[in-house]
Parts: sequence; C-alpha cells; structure tokens
Amino acid sequence: MRVALRKMGNSSGVIIPKPFLAEIGAQSGEDVEMALEDGRIIIAAAKRHPREGWAEASRDIADAGDDALVWPEFGNAEDETLTW
Repeated sequence: MRVALRKMGNSSGVIIPKPFLAEIGAQSGEDVEMALEDGRIIIAAAKRHPREGWAEASRDIADAGDDALVWPEFGNAEDETLTW
C-alpha cells in the first residue's frame, strides 16, 4: 500500500489503517515500539505486562457487586481442621 507522508510540526507521519493496527494488536492512542531495521521502519505493539489492568478490572467488578462465588457450595469449609 502506498501512502503519503504528512507534515506534523518538524516531523512527518503517515495514517496507519485500523486493520493494520488490529493485525499487530494495537489500538489508536496506545504506545507502540518503533525501530529501524535494514532501512525499514518497524512498528510493533508495545509489550505489556500480562496482568496489566487486572487490579482496576477487579475493583470495577467488586464495585458492580458482581464478585460473588460462582460455586459457593465448593467453599473450603473444612480448612480450619486441616493439619499440615
């Protein structure tokens, strides 16, 4: 695909089509990694921590009151009597 470079202040940029971003696992507004390799510009989704956002998501679930046990009958009722 041929695209035009666009002037952006003292730099230049290109518009990256949404399907291209989806292919690399990135979305508009997110950080990406950019590198030069053999005269080519390489853009890749920034590596994220595997559990990034889990704390916020769990707080949102608790705030919504949707954090009840799925199988409450499988609680560990006898844990107090176990000896290690």
